[in-house]
Amino acid sequence: MSITTDRPNKVHEGRNVKRFREMMGIKQEGLAASLGEEWSQKKVSVLESKEKIEDVLLAEIASILNVPEEAIRNFSEEVAVNIISNTFTDFKDNASGVNYNCDLNFNPLDKLMETVEELKKLHAEKEALYERLLKAQEQK
Repeated sequence: MSITTDRPNKVHEGRNVKRFREMMGIKQEGLAASLGEEWSQKKVSVLESKEKIEDVLLAEIASILNVPEEAIRNFSEEVAVNIISNTFTDFKDNASGVNYNCDLNFNPLDKLMETVEELKKLHAEKEALYERLLKAQEQK
């Protein structure tokens, strides 16, 4: 048995198919129906128990689930848990709950007043344009 170097250790492609299928809200019967007449729920169940899935079949499943093949091939629960754990730790360190002391770089009321002034200018320009159009129409 040869070891492939392009795949990380402890990747179980069948389990990954199951994970992505469940995340997409697709039942085994639904995946079986999408794969063709020769497929059944039981056959999908057997497929999900396989550590390695044939390349062509995996490509078809990835297409049905609308995920990249590499996602199914390389997803590792350990790596995902570490990433989530580290992200959560960073989040806890940097933000303790809700930030009640929100420091804005602008005064919202000032921004609102600027917007109102801009709208007034646009309205005045629109009125002036309308007046010019009326005068041009009268001159014809």
